[in-house]
Amino acid sequence: MNSFSEAAGQTFSLLASADAKLVDIVLLSLRMSITAALIGGVIGLPLGAVIAVNEFRGRRTLIVILNALMGLPSVVVGLLVYLLLSRAGPLGSWGILFTPTAIIIAQTILIMPTLAALSRQVIGDAWHEYREQLRSLGETKLGAAPTLLWDLKFSLVTIVLAGFGRAISEVGAVMIVGGNIDGVTRVMTTTIALETSKGDLPLALGLGFILLFIVLALNAAAYVVNDTAQRRYG
Repeated sequence: MNSFSEAAGQTFSLLASADAKLVDIVLLSLRMSITAALIGGVIGLPLGAVIAVNEFRGRRTLIVILNALMGLPSVVVGLLVYLLLSRAGPLGSWGILFTPTAIIIAQTILIMPTLAALSRQVIGDAWHEYREQLRSLGETKLGAAPTLLWDLKFSLVTIVLAGFGRAISEVGAVMIVGGNIDGVTRVMTTTIALETSKGDLPLALGLGFILLFIVLALNAAAYVVNDTAQRRYG
């Protein structure tokens, strides 16, 4: 009990003093996860929109695959990216394994199917509801996708926030492709795992509190965005 109290006291001291090491880890985590969420959104949201408004051979199969990839194990993604970026891999000449870029690639691959699948569902529902109205205005299927992306921007922001939440809480893939190198690729989740295994609880607890706060902030932001959308268009 005393050791826990001491660890908690040291944790709050780290948070109150904005410990340099803690701040660097948090900023690195945020930078990589935000980048991955943005890239995943740029790829996943238009892909979901195109699938939602178009009928083509293999569409149902593609939807099933996207839905299945939402539950893709992160360690599998990490292993695949590692094999691609290792010296013996096809992209080994890039020399980016165990760098923040490798982590961003892994996080993007991990969350992109989720963003595509969720946006496909949201845009698909809107397309079925407003299809005739859009067609009466002369909108083609090719033009309907960006139109719906814009009209549903508030709902899509919450989807991107969900992708960011998964990216920043990721451990397995980040550990494999990043190598957990101090000051280079050591993010919040991998630091928590490492410091806990070493018995150094203050830093682990401090980062845990910050990660929990980020998750709560994301949920609050998603609620505000949804509430704004309902008030504006409801």
